[in-house]
Amino acid sequence: MVKTVVVKLASLLAAGACAAGMAGTAAAQETKIALGMSGWTGFAPLSLADKAGIFKKNGLDVELKMIPQKDRHLALAAGAIQCAATTVETHVAWNANGVPIVQIFQMDKSYGADGLAVRNDVKSFADLKGKAIGVSAPGTAPYFGLAWMLNKNGMTLKDVKVVSLEPQPAAQAFVAGQNDAAMTYEPYLSTVRANPAAGKILATTLDYPMVMDTVGCAPTWLKANAKAAQALTQSYFEALDMIKADPAKANELMGSAVKQSGEQFAKSSAYLRWQDKAANQKFFAGELTSFMKEATPILLEAGVIRKAPEDYAATFDASFVK
Repeated sequence: MVKTVVVKLASLLAAGACAAGMAGTAAAQETKIALGMSGWTGFAPLSLADKAGIFKKNGLDVELKMIPQKDRHLALAAGAIQCAATTVETHVAWNANGVPIVQIFQMDKSYGADGLAVRNDVKSFADLKGKAIGVSAPGTAPYFGLAWMLNKNGMTLKDVKVVSLEPQPAAQAFVAGQNDAAMTYEPYLSTVRANPAAGKILATTLDYPMVMDTVGCAPTWLKANAKAAQALTQSYFEALDMIKADPAKANELMGSAVKQSGEQFAKSSAYLRWQDKAANQKFFAGELTSFMKEATPILLEAGVIRKAPEDYAATFDASFVK
C-alpha cells in the first residue's frame, strides 16, 4: 500500500515537473519588452497591438509604459525600458547626449495633429514676440516644434517667454485663459479646436511638416534580440492591417487607451498618417537622414544638444522594414 502511494506520488511529481517545464518553455518563447511611450494619437497602433493580442500572437510580452517624453531617455539609460516611441529629432538628441538608441521602424507623420494655438488677436509669428507660450520641456516634440516654427519665421525661442507645461495641461491652460499661446498635439489640440472663443490655431504640421515618429531600441538589446525586434515591427504593421480591416473596432480599442470613444479617436487620428511598410522603406532610404541633418542646427540653436551626432547612420537600422 505504502509502495503504491509512493509510486503515485512520484508520478504526480513527475507530471507536475513536466507541466511546469512545458509552461516554462512557453513563457520562454515570449520575449519581454518594456516600451516607453505616451498617449499621443500616433502611437495608438502599439496600444492596439497590445489590446488585440497581436504582440502575444507574435511571441512578445510587451509592457507599454506611459513615460513623459522628457523622461523617456532616462528610463532607457537606466534599463527600465528597452525600446521607445518618440519623434525623430528626439532620437537625434538622445544619441547626441549619450543615450544611444537605434530606430527600427517609422510609426506616423503628423498632418495637422501638432499645432500652435494663439489668441484671436495674433495675426502672425511676429505678434508672438515677448508672449508667454505653454510648451513642454527641452528635448520634447512640442519644444522642438515651436523652435522649428520660430526658426522658419526668423525668430528663436529667446524671442518668446516659455512656460513649461506638458501637452495636455498646456491646451487646458490655454482654453482656461492662461498664457498667450500653447504648443500641443492631438488629442489635446482638439480641445482648442472645440473652443474657438479661446483662440485659434496659427500653424500646424500641415504648414510645417516636421513631426514624425519612430520606434527605437537600445543597441545592446537590439543585437541580442533581433527576432523580437522583427516581431515588434511586424506587430505594428499587423495593427495597421487591423485598422484597415475593422476600423470601428480598432478605433474603439485605440480610443480606450486615451479615454476617448472610437468616434472621438477617429477624428483626432484624421490629422496624422500611419506609415505602412512601403512608406517605411521609402523613409529609411533617404528621407530620415535628410530630416535629421535639417533638424540638427535647430536642436543646437535651442540648446537641446551641444554637438551634432558623429554618425547619423548609427541612429537607425533599416533591415527590419525590408
